[in-house]
Amino acid sequence: MNARILLVEDDPDLADLAALHMRDQGWEVVVEGDGGAAAERLQKESFDLLVLDLMLPGVDGLEICRRLRGEKNYTPILILTARSSELDRVLGLELGADDYLSKPVSFRELVARVRAALRRSRQWSSAPEAQDSSPSILNGGPIHMDLNRREVRLHGAGVELTAKEFELLHYFLRNPHRVFSRADLLAEIWGFAYEGYEHTVNSHINRLRGKIERDPKNPEFIRTVWGVGYKFTPPES
Repeated sequence: MNARILLVEDDPDLADLAALHMRDQGWEVVVEGDGGAAAERLQKESFDLLVLDLMLPGVDGLEICRRLRGEKNYTPILILTARSSELDRVLGLELGADDYLSKPVSFRELVARVRAALRRSRQWSSAPEAQDSSPSILNGGPIHMDLNRREVRLHGAGVELTAKEFELLHYFLRNPHRVFSRADLLAEIWGFAYEGYEHTVNSHINRLRGKIERDPKNPEFIRTVWGVGYKFTPPES
């Protein structure tokens, strides 16, 4: 799988080792140690994946996430950082990061996450061509999703979703009433299955509910099936 990856990490030893392991997979890896330089490069060049530290000189990783998603750039972002607090993780995911790894991290796991992110991204981008019979417009009650424009509307008003929130909602809309475990969603949306990472699904579900539910604590669309997982229930049901 050929891929072009931008690794933004200001620790040169870590950057060299991470780049080495990713290049061993046949991926092209460009390394930047400064956030400002990385932000400029992202304006001029295209990448298949961004591996991004949060604590950077120049422009920090959260600001880079914010800028990219604000420009409707949905390049997958994997946050790689020593900042493991709940607040930093949630902020990164809310700003549009697709995944989060805390340092120290095994390079085997890093490679697995990168491979999964690349696979999911390519499956998503090729879906319209590969599945001509699939509708480009999906509806679930007052929720309207346009896949070609990558837009979601609720009661006619636009809803800003991160890349993973969009994929989650798309999967639910395609499979109304079907119950999915957290492991199911982790494998389908993130492309990997690691014990202990189900909290990633919970965080995204909670944020998605906050954007589409009138009362996120008593959801009418994305409902919890206790002891199992979640299901999407259109309101007319």
